[in-house]
Amino acid sequence: MMQVQAPSAVVMIRPHHFHSNPETQGDNAFQRATSGTPCVAARSEFDGVVERLRAHGVTVHDFDDTGMETPDSVFPNNWLSTHSGGHIAVYPMHAANRRRERRWDIIDMLKTQYRVQDVIDYSGLEQDGLALEGTGAMVLDHIGRIAYVARSRRADPALLERFCTHFNFEPIAFDARDAQGRPVYHTNVLMTIGTRFAMVGLEMITHPHCRETVAERLRETGRDVIGLGTDQIGEFAGNAIELCGKDGPVLALSRRALAALDTDQKRRIEAHATLLPLSIPTLETAGGSVRCMIAGLHLARRSPTGA
Repeated sequence: MMQVQAPSAVVMIRPHHFHSNPETQGDNAFQRATSGTPCVAARSEFDGVVERLRAHGVTVHDFDDTGMETPDSVFPNNWLSTHSGGHIAVYPMHAANRRRERRWDIIDMLKTQYRVQDVIDYSGLEQDGLALEGTGAMVLDHIGRIAYVARSRRADPALLERFCTHFNFEPIAFDARDAQGRPVYHTNVLMTIGTRFAMVGLEMITHPHCRETVAERLRETGRDVIGLGTDQIGEFAGNAIELCGKDGPVLALSRRALAALDTDQKRRIEAHATLLPLSIPTLETAGGSVRCMIAGLHLARRSPTGA
């Protein structure tokens, strides 16, 4: 069961032209202006994350950013997702400069090292003004086969239905807003789904019925549903990912996110996974955190002979 929800291998992109993206700041309330030399600090933070993940037994396929105009390249989970059975999805992005992040050399690597049956490429729908930004827009329950989605211009409802049909997920869409009444731009800042627990900012889901539906569907799979407050969401406490390490499950999250959790929340998480805090203060100025940096690989490895 652990491998279903928590991948043991990931893809990550080392940033080389990192800065807060002006094309996304209109609806990303988490962004902050960068100062000094953010590229140098961002690369250092990135390398620290890779080192710590590998030390815990997570396989990291790291690639260097090759674009000159890709400030958000460090967040590959928005354009790429992988799925059991050998399936890959490539997504359409809302911001024009984010569309340059897609890397077909990464897809080729996955085909070489993992069993890949097909690649479903939705990116051409950008020409129609449609976007579905991967596992930023969707938080996927791989066990319950549910795609949770906070409605936004980065999650087109028709595209969501198409994805769910192709990949056998049930869509559950809802409206979510922060304390200032702004829509949540990506669902993965609002909630994290692990194998035996989930963390979710339920109070930010505006409709009471939708709020209860989300909590109930998470509980149906036997998960401990840990509520997060609006202030904790603002500290990226919802932007975490469970991974399968050499000694069992780990929850990768930022140090800022961990500091926002209270003692009881930490205790409940630690009943199911080891907390793995990572220091990324510069990278978080771009409006994303640890979950955004990681594209999990739900694919089977090829044998050494390539069969």
